[in-house]
Amino acid sequence: MTARSGGMALRLSRLSRHSDGRYLFVPMDHSVGDGPIVAARDFNGLVRTAVAGGADAIVVHKGRAATVDPGLLRDCSLIVHLSASTSHATDVDAKVLVGDVEEAIQLGADAVSVHVNIGSDTESRQLTDLSSVADACRRWGMPLLAMVYPRGPRITDPHDPRLLSHVVNVAADLGASMVKTTWSAPLERMSEVVESCPIPVLVAGGPSRSDADLANYAAGVIAAGCSGLAVGRSFFESSTPASVIRTLSAAVHQTPRLTERLGAVQRVPVR
Repeated sequence: MTARSGGMALRLSRLSRHSDGRYLFVPMDHSVGDGPIVAARDFNGLVRTAVAGGADAIVVHKGRAATVDPGLLRDCSLIVHLSASTSHATDVDAKVLVGDVEEAIQLGADAVSVHVNIGSDTESRQLTDLSSVADACRRWGMPLLAMVYPRGPRITDPHDPRLLSHVVNVAADLGASMVKTTWSAPLERMSEVVESCPIPVLVAGGPSRSDADLANYAAGVIAAGCSGLAVGRSFFESSTPASVIRTLSAAVHQTPRLTERLGAVQRVPVR
């Protein structure tokens, strides 16, 4: 094993606080796209709530990363997001690189993330960016989370399982360590997406839900074989964010996958 591959393995191991191969990431990078998610003085408090509730990592842009109290990240990983766009753009599906792997390393990041919208007018540019970041991640031993969505004028059903299987494999083939995408409809067909992909698949949280709905959703995602969730809005837009993050952490790290359930059934002795 080379020093670089060793560094990759070490950083990957930091992305989960558990040994179950599952992840609960909390994206908090929305202030670039849509504006502040919380008052500046309260941001570290929001991070503290996420960490205390069981988040495995937070996702922020490089400037925001520099403002996070390092003490909050002793039990939680840092993912620096390298893509950006704003809701005021002519093409809101266009993503550009606004950071690089070396900057993320200087900030102490455990991973970086890149957003790609398959089906957008600028898909080719975004794929090029993903590939170049993957090359840098390989050189530096840095895990890469690819956030890949079917999104754009040529996409009619972003929750089509066959389409999702395609987009997650784009991430895998271009060098990502793991991929985040949207959910399938019906949700249980995420199992087809997972089975098609050689890297861990995480699912976005989607629209805000009640705690009960969110728990059922998270449990369904894990039962389908996904490796975790990346939930931002349902956390920081909630009136009870501490409850939300505890609910999600319990679902991600305690809900058995369908294969685990079947294995348990097979191990029951016949009487």
